[in-house]
Amino acid sequence: MDETCLSQGELYTLVTNKSGKGRKGSLVAMIKGTKSSTVIEHLSKLPRYMRLKVKEITIDLSQSMLLIAKKSFPNATIVSDRFHVQKLLSEAMTDYRTDYRWQAIDEENELIKKAKEKGKTYKPKEFENGDTRRQLLARSRHIVMTHFSKWTSTQKERAAILFREYPALKEAYDVSMGLTHIYNNTKEKGVALKEQS
Repeated sequence: MDETCLSQGELYTLVTNKSGKGRKGSLVAMIKGTKSSTVIEHLSKLPRYMRLKVKEITIDLSQSMLLIAKKSFPNATIVSDRFHVQKLLSEAMTDYRTDYRWQAIDEENELIKKAKEKGKTYKPKEFENGDTRRQLLARSRHIVMTHFSKWTSTQKERAAILFREYPALKEAYDVSMGLTHIYNNTKEKGVALKEQS
């Protein structure tokens, strides 16, 4: 179950049958709007015995979709959509790196100010790859969003410095890549749940 924008900015709630694999008969319902009460009202028109047969429903992370799923398909296991989970994790990684970057900018600005007060020119420290702290954090945006197997040799060197300097960022990156591994390589949900613990 997901929402989509079809024409002129109008939102619709779509309910599809995954086993239909997008072929004829895959679309179960297409309801104008996303308001939970409206969607529940329309889905309740489907025979109850059919709604009780639904074993699993995949939704985004919104409370509205959660309410619709619980009310309309009470026997179904509710699964958070992979795309939305990974998007949330990517946004958190970006926020984390950006926070460190702003700290580095503030620290550098303070050092520039102090050097000026002493009549000196500030020269930032460079890491072994030539990046300053500020540059390291700005240039690592792609690194924290990409699987390490796709890094270039320059990116590998930058990542080693980044993760040495910011171990918490490395820990967050490892969690993100672990989740990606589970999504990409696990065939059965039971195995995925075991891998997580």
